[in-house]
Amino acid sequence: MDWGMANRMAQLIQADGHCLFMPIDHGYFLGPTHKLEKPAATLEPLLPYADAVFVTRGVLRSALDPARSKPIILRVSGGTSTVGADLANEGITTSMEEAIRLNAAAVGISVFVGSDYERQSLLNLGELVNEGERYGIPVMAVTAVGKELEKRDARYLALASRIAAELGARVVKTYWCEGFEKVVEGCPVPVVIAGGPQADSELEVLRFVHDGMQRGAIGVNLGRNIWQNEHPVAMMRAIRAIIHEEATAKEAHELYREVKGAPAQVAAKAR
Repeated sequence: MDWGMANRMAQLIQADGHCLFMPIDHGYFLGPTHKLEKPAATLEPLLPYADAVFVTRGVLRSALDPARSKPIILRVSGGTSTVGADLANEGITTSMEEAIRLNAAAVGISVFVGSDYERQSLLNLGELVNEGERYGIPVMAVTAVGKELEKRDARYLALASRIAAELGARVVKTYWCEGFEKVVEGCPVPVVIAGGPQADSELEVLRFVHDGMQRGAIGVNLGRNIWQNEHPVAMMRAIRAIIHEEATAKEAHELYREVKGAPAQVAAKAR
């Protein structure tokens, strides 16, 4: 691995081998998402606990202070929305030259295995990997399922994750599922857990994060289950405790309850 590629990967994956990515890229297909209407305000209290931020170039320029930002994973695919015919019909929207200008540590792209646009999305990934390898920028592939949430089983996610790795992704973002170890064992590059729609309870989120880490994930890329929570800093710190402090789901939930009950200035203080 070239020095530049290794350096960027080290920015993303911390010394303990784990990572906590904060995605705020949802607006590229959802528009002004609930509690992400003002990305800068949403991200501000959470930024100290994130290892990297997954973001589009527009929100990066408008909402993140270049003097105090974290490593950036730049969302470079898009072209569809929830009111369109098919979320899978994405293209590459942002060039690698733009990623370099924005000093991105990595770029991220969705692939839609099994959709009508499978071939195009996988060729998009291959093209992006070619560019990334040329410039020493890692590519994170996101195994997206569009609106077809029933596809989130181990067999499908293992297939999609392996294909993404085969095409050269340096990191794969995929969903937690029953039998998650099958997904990780079949993927020869690091796997991070996606969050999806907001879960029913904090403990449910903490349990699947802990289970995924125990089954081989190196970290998470969770957005709505953190910043749509009524106490986002408490949730962020609870998840960070699992990722970087080897906390159990129960211990993390106790931390969540402790932080959410503290005054705002205490809750925001680094643990």
